[in-house]
Amino acid sequence: MSQNLIISIAQSLLVARWKQTLVAAIGVTFSITMFITLLSFMAGLNDLLDGLILNRTPHIRLYNEVKPNSHQPIQSAPTYQNAYHFIHSVKSANVRQSIYNSEAIMHALKNDKQVLGYSPKITAQVFFNDGNIDITGIVNGIDVNAESKLFHFNDYIVKGNGVDINKVPNSIILGIELGKKLLVDIGDIVQLTTAKGERFPLKVVGFFQSGIKDFDKVQSYTSVSTVQKIIGKPGDYITDIQVKLINIKDAPIVAKQYMQLFRADAEDIQTANAQFETGSSVRTLISYAVGITLLIVAGFGIYNILNMMIYEKMDSIAILKATGFSGRDVKRIFLVIALGIGLFGGLLGLVCGLGLSATIGTIPFNTASLPTVKTYPINYNPVFYLIGIVFSLITTYLAGWFPARKASKIDPVIIIRGK
Repeated sequence: MSQNLIISIAQSLLVARWKQTLVAAIGVTFSITMFITLLSFMAGLNDLLDGLILNRTPHIRLYNEVKPNSHQPIQSAPTYQNAYHFIHSVKSANVRQSIYNSEAIMHALKNDKQVLGYSPKITAQVFFNDGNIDITGIVNGIDVNAESKLFHFNDYIVKGNGVDINKVPNSIILGIELGKKLLVDIGDIVQLTTAKGERFPLKVVGFFQSGIKDFDKVQSYTSVSTVQKIIGKPGDYITDIQVKLINIKDAPIVAKQYMQLFRADAEDIQTANAQFETGSSVRTLISYAVGITLLIVAGFGIYNILNMMIYEKMDSIAILKATGFSGRDVKRIFLVIALGIGLFGGLLGLVCGLGLSATIGTIPFNTASLPTVKTYPINYNPVFYLIGIVFSLITTYLAGWFPARKASKIDPVIIIRGK
């Protein structure tokens, strides 16, 4: 039979039982709506949490790790070369913490096509003087322009301006919690003492808030040159080079290459944040599992409705087969009914899911730990909508296949004789 005739008959059967059809379509619509909303919200939440860590973490960190001396004096004695050495006396004294030939390394990174950008950094442990009390802290010397471009530094500035540490000599940006401890505001002077006992006054030009409270209690930022002056090091003294790649997945391989090429320790982001990535993967997996479960439940509803329709339309099926429709034609009619319900309910579910996601995305979400987040996070990834409509059609097709197969095997002679 022609496709148009089959579609016309399927449409007539749908209209004849429009209430049951509507119930089945609503089930699919609800499932797709919740599927889209759940995935959009969970993906947005993952992006938010990833941003807290990954946006502030370099893809590759070049540094010199403090290690015990690998050449112990006892190993040089011929008498004990084949013995097990219990004595390890030479410690990590005089280990070079700065990166050797840092200028040449940064020049090489600038010409590397795999690299999106890099940012030099110096980290120094200091004590912030609060009267008679010394508060332990960390001063990070950064290139504020590179940090803002690669690691969104300016997004975390809640008061003041990040570029001021380049413009104002001997200036500093404090973590918001550290600033509260010291009872200072923009324009005030803080005193800090280095590990060698030297004291330096620095002017506060801003406050930042990372969203991690313990981090904000100890961290502070100033320019690279200021930290070099504080710790009494020359202008080429750099302890870290933070690298951001074009493709984050290349980080483990590139880190190994840099370790051999630059003769420095290299840590990739996957190694540094393995547990965090596992948490994001598990949350995403749970979202997909719940969404697909909703679709399967809706499929059982369609299955039951089509089963009831077959029992109620035995006469119509018998007449169709008696007038020349084959079992295959009858099967196609019921599959068209199932796919029609799935398509209508799925498309409506996509629209409702988009609307509900947009509504959630406008709800205020204010928390002191995340100053840059104003509303609940939503990810409008088109892939979610594609997956939703595909699963909708697959689920409804499978739900309609078994009743359609049963209808195709009905013997019209038995039905008509029974009447």
